Amino acid sequence: MARPRPVIGITQGDPSGIGTEVLLKALKTPRVKAALQPLVFGDASLKTLLPKEQLFVVSQLKGQDRKPGQPTLKGGQAQFDYVYRAVASVKQLDGLCTAPVSKEQISKTGVPFTGHTEALGLAFGVDTLMLMDGPAHRVALATNHVAIKDVPTVLTRGVLSTKLTLLSEGLRPLIKKKPRIAVLALNPHAGDGGVMGLEEKTVIAPTIAYAQRAGIDCEGPFAADGFFPRMKQRGFDAVLAMFHDQGLIAAKLLDFRRTVNVTLGLPLVRTSPDHGVAYDIAGKGKADAEPMVQALLKAAKYAGIRGKG
Repeated sequence: MARPRPVIGITQGDPSGIGTEVLLKALKTPRVKAALQPLVFGDASLKTLLPKEQLFVVSQLKGQDRKPGQPTLKGGQAQFDYVYRAVASVKQLDGLCTAPVSKEQISKTGVPFTGHTEALGLAFGVDTLMLMDGPAHRVALATNHVAIKDVPTVLTRGVLSTKLTLLSEGLRPLIKKKPRIAVLALNPHAGDGGVMGLEEKTVIAPTIAYAQRAGIDCEGPFAADGFFPRMKQRGFDAVLAMFHDQGLIAAKLLDFRRTVNVTLGLPLVRTSPDHGVAYDIAGKGKADAEPMVQALLKAAKYAGIRGKG
């Protein structure tokens, strides 16, 4: 008996960005049609573009508030509302896929918004982990949208321990085995014995030792510049980077089109294409839908795998 196609909730994203374009393109592809049943949380303007059963109308924006490349406050509020209406409907969903939003435009409405990962964690009341999941690599982040100057303060033993646990426990059901995790250093050359920083000695190494005693298969800290070129040969299932660009630059260089942003720790797995709203090409028919296709397929693949939220 064939497995029923999972119901994947999809948020429209910024109505002035490329989210609508790549979403509609992706939903027309045979791969996506065969893999899932979509339920789009979006604007009433999609009524003529999607079957009735595939659309949950959240906003009714005027044309001036959804012009490609011309974001507005009402559009900023709408993209935020799409996400939270999907959260309210979580019991109807097997997975969640979010189109790109503009943190700047949402923040202009008065909502403190640093990203989907943080907002969803707050909505569900759980700790979350950002994981860049590619065909041949998985890179997670110990800190997400944090200014570089603040990373050493935010990166405590408690935070790092929580992220390692989330990565180990969240990844295990997805890959069907206990993951082997590489932990990166924060400073150049892993601190060079303390010459370039002490975080490796005072925070990262002690946390790794604690996690190992707790049964987590992890090693490090590894100097990031030397680790990524030899990542495939080292046999790790995932890498935990210490800050945003340390992990994401590598992940995007390794395979930008097929790397999917996955949030671990939620009551259901959430995915997203790993790109932004791209106002400069919005409405011009130039946006590549493959990252959205990959995000939808990943949501369908991981559908029904629940976290602790």
